[in-house]
Amino acid sequence: MRERFWELPLPKLARDEWEALCDGCGKCCLNKIEFEDTNELAFTRVACKLLDGDACRCSSYPNRHDYVPDCVVLTPGKIKEIAWWLPVTCAYRLRHEGRPLHDWHHLISGSTDSVHEAGVSVRGWTVSELSVTEDEWEDHIIEDLS
Repeated sequence: MRERFWELPLPKLARDEWEALCDGCGKCCLNKIEFEDTNELAFTRVACKLLDGDACRCSSYPNRHDYVPDCVVLTPGKIKEIAWWLPVTCAYRLRHEGRPLHDWHHLISGSTDSVHEAGVSVRGWTVSELSVTEDEWEDHIIEDLS
């Protein structure tokens, strides 16, 4: 990978650079509620059944569509239409908006644990969607995910 590739415009990234941009927070794997009357998006602590809540990574990333057909594939071509749906701390969203990565991002800090040490990941506080009905998601809304 190129030196400081994360500072390049997203469409200029090679596939491996694009994948390496993920900060490993796990927030994109949280189920969200979109309120159609207000267009408001609410994150919940209800996680996709494939999220490894300790590692904050998909437990079946290469095969996730076999188990979760509607899992979003984030690409440079799609980022513009779905950036609003990503958490405000997300590296993809930050770079799409022309902002730098946070100091805790592993590409800056040199450690994949720094996202957890900074308290930015979902480690240890999610519930699996297998244990909560969709009707109960509103009981798990998170007020602030920044």
